Amino acid sequence: MKKAVFAGTFDPITKGHEKVIEKASNLFDEVIVAICINPKKTSLYTKEARLEMINSATKKYSNVKTVIHDGLVVDLMKEVGAIYYVRGVRNNTDYLYENDMYFLNKDLYPELITMYFPCEKNLLEVSSTKVRNAISNGEDLSPYLSSEVINVIKKL
Repeated sequence: MKKAVFAGTFDPITKGHEKVIEKASNLFDEVIVAICINPKKTSLYTKEARLEMINSATKKYSNVKTVIHDGLVVDLMKEVGAIYYVRGVRNNTDYLYENDMYFLNKDLYPELITMYFPCEKNLLEVSSTKVRNAISNGEDLSPYLSSEVINVIKKL
């Protein structure tokens, strides 16, 4: 069984994230979306709220499951038996960061295979930071978030 992990803070999950999940779900038998806890970041939403958002956005995929993980992604990958790590990249800055992380992760988990999914052109400007600003300013979220995620946010 081919398993992949897609990890991030997903604060909140954006249309860009969802596109990566869609692509991965078409390639792998199982995709584990891991909400990673980064103690250096202050999240807008609790990990439970983010879990609800992701589950709502991914319920259409029978091969996607969501977990909350506190620790190194490679440790989670070893635990679940996944060698594929999927990442979305919007620009050169994302690529350079992800490539640096690839080399660090590869040292810790030699079996690792990282796959980069380039961003869709219409989603290049979508970032969780931009979305959090839009939420704080009461802006329209539909360019950035799916209706499923917006509905969860409205309930919070």
